[in-house]
Amino acid sequence: MSFQGKFGSALISLVVAANALAQGQLDVRIEPANSALKANVEGYVGRLDASDEAALQRLRRSTMQQAQQAAEALGYYQARISSDVTADRDGKPRLTLHIEPGEPVRLRNVSVRIEGPATQLKGFRVPSSAQLKPGTQLNHGSYEDTKRLIQNQASRYGFFRGQFTRQRLEIDPPAGVADIELVYDSGPRYRLGEVVFSGDAPFDEELLQRMVPFQPGTPYDSELIADLYQSLQSSGYFDGVRVDAVPAQASAETIPVNVLLTTRKPRTFGVGLGFSTDVGPRGRFNWTRHWANPQGHSYGLESELSAPRQNVGLWYDIPLDPPLTDKLRFAGGYQYEEIADTDSLSRLLKVGPEWHHRLDNGWQQVLSLTWRREEYDLGDDSGLSNLLMPGVSYSYLQTDNRLDPRNGYRIQFDVAAAKEGLASDADLVHGNVMLKGLTTLWERHRLLGRLQLGGTETTDYASIPPSLRYYAGGDQSVRGYDYQSLSPQNRKGDRVGGRYLVAGSVEYQYAFAEKWRVATFIDQGNAFDSLKIPTLKTGVGMGIRWVSPVGPLRLDLAHALDDDGGIRLHFSMGPEL
Repeated sequence: MSFQGKFGSALISLVVAANALAQGQLDVRIEPANSALKANVEGYVGRLDASDEAALQRLRRSTMQQAQQAAEALGYYQARISSDVTADRDGKPRLTLHIEPGEPVRLRNVSVRIEGPATQLKGFRVPSSAQLKPGTQLNHGSYEDTKRLIQNQASRYGFFRGQFTRQRLEIDPPAGVADIELVYDSGPRYRLGEVVFSGDAPFDEELLQRMVPFQPGTPYDSELIADLYQSLQSSGYFDGVRVDAVPAQASAETIPVNVLLTTRKPRTFGVGLGFSTDVGPRGRFNWTRHWANPQGHSYGLESELSAPRQNVGLWYDIPLDPPLTDKLRFAGGYQYEEIADTDSLSRLLKVGPEWHHRLDNGWQQVLSLTWRREEYDLGDDSGLSNLLMPGVSYSYLQTDNRLDPRNGYRIQFDVAAAKEGLASDADLVHGNVMLKGLTTLWERHRLLGRLQLGGTETTDYASIPPSLRYYAGGDQSVRGYDYQSLSPQNRKGDRVGGRYLVAGSVEYQYAFAEKWRVATFIDQGNAFDSLKIPTLKTGVGMGIRWVSPVGPLRLDLAHALDDDGGIRLHFSMGPEL
């Protein structure tokens, strides 16, 4: 006995339907209890369009037929169904279905296979379903899901002429068994053709083609079309992107790809105000020219103003190949900083090129050559430092949400060097490592960890400027201590910075409400001149977090365990990673 298409409508009931209106008039009672069957019957019957007892009496037969179909969709072909219409406590009429499911039909023989060129494609797989194996209970939803998964794969990988040459579901209700045979012939795989751009984009065709993540003739994959859209959208050049790759327009199994672009306004600027206990009130300003010529060059300005630090930076970017991940940047900037809340200060001018490149494994690599000129007064020392420093940095970010992640980690390290006599006043090697991690357990519990390491090796430390020395303490370092307050001191007690830095933190957060968390933490670290058993300072405390639209805001109360002092307030904002 073969059942083809009869259950197409019954399968709709496998999706939870709106049955709240039906519950006032329909009562489904199953013996023995079966919650899945009860939900399926209620969802399939849906709303009973009846206002009185007579109307419900007229619906009894059709409702029982619907319940029978809902039961058979889950494999209950021997179900016995009866009904009656009664009044509830409020005198309202109610239709009650009494269902005895009986023994379900179980699968005996199951054969699902793919034929044609798709069998050579590793990514095209026969769906594996625990509900579609010999001995399991027949479920028409699982059968239809398997067919749909095969068709979805065919659509993704470009087998647009694929079809089922065999789709057989044979059911023997008296024997309680069913056989399934599905055979899918994929047919030929289509290919992607030339990408043709149109619209108002004022860019060279060569630049646009470098953003295309595939070559003409590449076997079709819908993920490649998505990657093309994402590449263009994230380039920063366009307000609107529309990508059309329609199989019906294919010629000789090659699909043309047409892209319609709407260019964004060339200039934007932003102004922001903020506050942290490290630097107090601060203001930010940035101005960007997103495209300056048909080659896609861009440039901009960024600045930050606060009581201890003021800086301004300029940059000019030239896109390379691929243009979204590789670029040549010429950057320069000036920074004035008062150090460690003392009379020490620094005036730093730096300029140089940077090559930004993303490796195939996801790491971001930056190669740089920076000339630094720094005037400084640091305790008893004052001077002028000139350093030409080639450097390299690597960073990697894995996160499920850049603004407020639940799980993820960041790895970042950099090293730069200078050679006395080669446009530099001293021999110098300067390196840093940053590790951050975050995990969420049981929805509400979060654990965060952070580790910072830094070091400077030189034969003439007195000539090293403040910007290349280390200080600890503050919102992003060791809470419980003031900003840059942990540092070696000279004979007068001036904090003059250290050769090395170690700082770490472990934090636990509990989400007690949506977007609100309480936190407790322990921080430890210091800046010092010798690696021989350094003395680490410890701060402990607790705080509260609010997940704002621009990222978490953090308010902490921390106590320094190793020094006299009371409770210090720390306020900061920004992503956890």
